[in-house]
Amino acid sequence: MTTPTTTRDDRQELTALIAAGVTELVRQWQRLSLAQDTLLRTLERLKPGLGATTRIRGMVRAFNEQVGEFDRLARAFAERWAGQDLPIAYRDGAVRALRRAGADIRQFTWTAAHQEALTGLTATFYVDLIQRIQEAVRRAQAFARAAQDAARDVTLARNHSGLPSARLAADHPLTTVIYSNDSRHPVKAWAQSALAYQGAVTANHGAINTGLYELETAWFECVDGPECGFTSHPDTDHASGTIRSADDAAAYPVAHHGCIREWIPRPDLNGRTGLVSGDQA
Repeated sequence: MTTPTTTRDDRQELTALIAAGVTELVRQWQRLSLAQDTLLRTLERLKPGLGATTRIRGMVRAFNEQVGEFDRLARAFAERWAGQDLPIAYRDGAVRALRRAGADIRQFTWTAAHQEALTGLTATFYVDLIQRIQEAVRRAQAFARAAQDAARDVTLARNHSGLPSARLAADHPLTTVIYSNDSRHPVKAWAQSALAYQGAVTANHGAINTGLYELETAWFECVDGPECGFTSHPDTDHASGTIRSADDAAAYPVAHHGCIREWIPRPDLNGRTGLVSGDQA
């Protein structure tokens, strides 16, 4: 069997889905950063005097309204991504797998087995996005409390140096996502990495499951970067151009974030003796 090469057009639909998703997530996070900047600028112009505390509460309330709008729209995106976009990615992977195996792409249908597999994937990825959104809301709310307290100190003359806007923005950055190791990453970089990973994993499971369910294939050919390892990028067991069992393919649909791995069903190898997962194609 001749291995088809990967072209940009092969993954055009998936690439477009990811790009649109990244744009939408960045747009919603920009709502937070703009609201933060607006609150700081308005608090800086606030003059001490009667009613200052009431005005501070009003400014903070306006900020929190934008946080609520961010929460609503970002959650709506997560629901759409899991409910509409990832199913498209799954189907795209399935169709490409059939085409590369030389099979009729009409063999793919949304059977109960495919729907069950997709549900497990989308549920996990939806939770991942929601947790990031919840974290952003918590950080925005913490900023609002800190800004309100700082503004009160200024208006009550407990702080004569003015509102510490730069410190507040630095202590509560709303343009970044914080990873588990406390490293901070720009929202666009995180969104690109997260959505590309979710899309690739979903598409590859679509390919693997279609090989299993529709073609009853026991072996898959891996197409990957020439230096990418099978279980992780630095793994010395290079993946590209090798034959892997269905179980191994399902265990490692990709090796890492940003992985370009794809799977080609090889039903022509069914029943061949002497094959070992990891052999060259």
